[in-house]
Amino acid sequence: MRKFKVSNEDTKQRLDIFLANALKDKYSRSFIKKIIKDGFVLVNNKGAKVSYRLKQNDEITFLPPPPKIPSVVAENIPVEIIYEDKDIIVVNKPTGMVVHPAYGNYSHTLVNALLFYCDGKLANLGSPLRPGVVHRLDKDVSGLIVLAKTDISYKELVKQFKQRSIVKKYIAFVKGKVPLQTGKVELPIGRSIRNRKKMAVTLAGRSAKSAVTHYKVLKKFKEFTKLLISIETGRTHQIRVHTSYMGHPILGDTRYGGPGALSNGRQVERVMLHAVSLKFKHPIKGNDLYFESPLPVEFKKLERQE
Repeated sequence: MRKFKVSNEDTKQRLDIFLANALKDKYSRSFIKKIIKDGFVLVNNKGAKVSYRLKQNDEITFLPPPPKIPSVVAENIPVEIIYEDKDIIVVNKPTGMVVHPAYGNYSHTLVNALLFYCDGKLANLGSPLRPGVVHRLDKDVSGLIVLAKTDISYKELVKQFKQRSIVKKYIAFVKGKVPLQTGKVELPIGRSIRNRKKMAVTLAGRSAKSAVTHYKVLKKFKEFTKLLISIETGRTHQIRVHTSYMGHPILGDTRYGGPGALSNGRQVERVMLHAVSLKFKHPIKGNDLYFESPLPVEFKKLERQE
């Protein structure tokens, strides 16, 4: 919301012209006319006509209209389907693919692909940009993810996530040698104060939420450790933040300090974090479902090089 006070030199000017100048050409004249007609501009706390002639000391209130949410378009993008029935679909998401559309990225996501594959049959509950989405994986993280195809399945899966009964496990290659064979990181995560585009272990701010990560060392290599990780909570970038805080950031995760290269010039081709298994109850039938995903070729290649 923005407010303007009309000075003597602007008196008798048309409301739409005044706003076009005041907003420094951020909006077109036709758009400004439309929002005045739609009631998003007030003069002295009352609606006004486009042609209203301003008086000295008039107070103009500009309420930017909410942005229109674009419709999610189905796209013919190949995806690896692990399991599917009329209620749910389990996918092995590749690294580099965003799960659902968001501001600035409305296409080429997993949801766009599944809307095409499922002929639009994904749950309608939740955000219109996230049909069927009950949990997420970061863009640079690969592995298993389940989506709901019906509203009933959506509700039941959301309930399981809230009850923390869904078991998700990850394989991570982290920098250095982790000293303890098993461990638990129980530290809150919130938006970083220093960099608002990152998350961090923090007690400050409303965004700080409890986060619990468990890990087990599977194998120690010369320059990195292979971990099996499970999480009780699903905070944004949780595993990446917690492993970085431990002093063992995930290889290839340059945002949180993970090296993009190892000795002898060996390049780490991606963020080395993969959702390797997923266990939950079928939202309708109630039976236990368990899925595994093999390690991507980048993981196997790096293991062979050690």
